[in-house]
Amino acid sequence: MRAVLKHELSSYFTNLSGYVFGAFLLLFAGIYTMVYNIQSAITNFEYVLGGMSFVFLVIVPILTMRVLSEERRQKTDQLLYSLPLTMTQVVLGKYIAMLAVFAVPLAVISLYPIVLTFFGNVHLPAAFSAIVGFFFLGAALIAIGMYISSVTESQAVAAGLCFVVMLVNYFISDLADMTSTTAFGSLFMLMILALAASGVVYLMTKSGFTGLLCAAVLAGGIMLAYAFQPSAFEGLFPKIMENLSLFERFYALIEGVFDLRSIVYFCSVVGVFLFLSVQSMEKRRWSE
Repeated sequence: MRAVLKHELSSYFTNLSGYVFGAFLLLFAGIYTMVYNIQSAITNFEYVLGGMSFVFLVIVPILTMRVLSEERRQKTDQLLYSLPLTMTQVVLGKYIAMLAVFAVPLAVISLYPIVLTFFGNVHLPAAFSAIVGFFFLGAALIAIGMYISSVTESQAVAAGLCFVVMLVNYFISDLADMTSTTAFGSLFMLMILALAASGVVYLMTKSGFTGLLCAAVLAGGIMLAYAFQPSAFEGLFPKIMENLSLFERFYALIEGVFDLRSIVYFCSVVGVFLFLSVQSMEKRRWSE
């Protein structure tokens, strides 16, 4: 795993992707610090991170688009399969390298609230709580981007899909306000989600029987729950959408309350998508 980590770190800093990622993050951190903390004389540095969270829509696709898709395109993934390493070690090595690239500019940003204390009363616990939340938000989004990169050979497709997923998650709480709060509306949308999840299972396994079985189990469970307690479905889907939002959980952290549940949720998302990345690599390994 150490060899994979060193190779990935070297590749990020021998081409433009690592520098573009860091420069973009620092550029917007500087702009928002100037606007919020200097021009507007606001002492809350956490508002800077909350305001610039949209940069993940751009920087995550830049960072993750080539991590696994480029290996597949150039057929160098065959070398990875021949190494005396498990796919878990390969995925972890690549993921930790991306986290390191993300952590470097974030470490620089962590100095901003300390510098600002020379010019005003900055609440450092709240500022560093937001920085920790910003890191875990980035870690979760990078894991999602890594999985998307593992299912395609094209960097452009990986970047485009990643951007769409980030964009939907960014606006998902606003979309939740537009969805129906009726019990039937929630039932309908949950059935669509069940079919979508079954489609993902089919793509992962290439087994029609497994996909149909997953659809039958999920749809059957949803219909059974609706038959027994339809009132529980009222407003259920909008609530699920809001709880799925990574950005909304981060915004809760910048309000000054360090919610451990949000950190656990970020870590859970990281674990799930790293697991899916490993399974995607394993599937390709044994299919060739």
